Amino acid sequence: MVHKAKKKFGQNFLVDEQIIGDIISAICPEPEDNMVEIGPGLGALTRPLLKKLNHLHVVEIDRDIIARLEHDYPQDNSKSKLTIHAGDALAFDIATLPAPLRIVGNLPYNISSPLLFHFAAYAERIRDMHFMLQNEVVERMVAEPSTPAYGRLSVMLQYRFQMEKLLDVPPESFRPAPKINSAIVRMLPLPVSEIAVRNEKLFAAIVRTAFGQRRKTLRNTLRSYLSEEDFEKLGINAQLRAENLAVMEFAKVANYLRPPL
Repeated sequence: MVHKAKKKFGQNFLVDEQIIGDIISAICPEPEDNMVEIGPGLGALTRPLLKKLNHLHVVEIDRDIIARLEHDYPQDNSKSKLTIHAGDALAFDIATLPAPLRIVGNLPYNISSPLLFHFAAYAERIRDMHFMLQNEVVERMVAEPSTPAYGRLSVMLQYRFQMEKLLDVPPESFRPAPKINSAIVRMLPLPVSEIAVRNEKLFAAIVRTAFGQRRKTLRNTLRSYLSEEDFEKLGINAQLRAENLAVMEFAKVANYLRPPL
């Protein structure tokens, strides 16, 4: 039975065997790995992953795809290598799965950023993540300061993860073919000892405020947080814009405003 891709779930199914092989090689699954796939779709990654793993968890929201998975991998069979978690990945509690966890998936592009922030909240339980995303999003994730792609997403993920763009994936690798280019990104959580932020909520608020009007200077965007004297103490030029500040400088501002007890 042919499954028709559903726009409401942002479905584009990977069909390029060469790309699939490259992704599996990049992930390098080992039999004992604790792994979960987000949005298995028609199984392009699921099938080759199951050949390598002793067990795989998948999270899927589409009832039709869930029915296909249950047909192929009956859930009442104690020997099944696949556990299906039916529901929205944005509401899925990663903490219910064994750590250290490896997360993979072709993320729906329409909710990719919320999903990334959702998974980031579980970083301490995660070993690594490999995602297919819109290329533009991946470029923003790995962007350096003072470049056009550098923004809130860059800062909020880079303070928590080491990230690397692994390969480009053209539209013709999918059915139906999207109108944009895609890419694979690897995300490795930084050790807790390397995270300089002491108050994550304050850090997130400062980053959001700074990039809220990104063409304005920090003097204007952060005026509710920092005075001229504060900028001088921090050694930060108030005439700079948010895009010019490195991740560690944002952390420096947050820690200055919330010193250790």
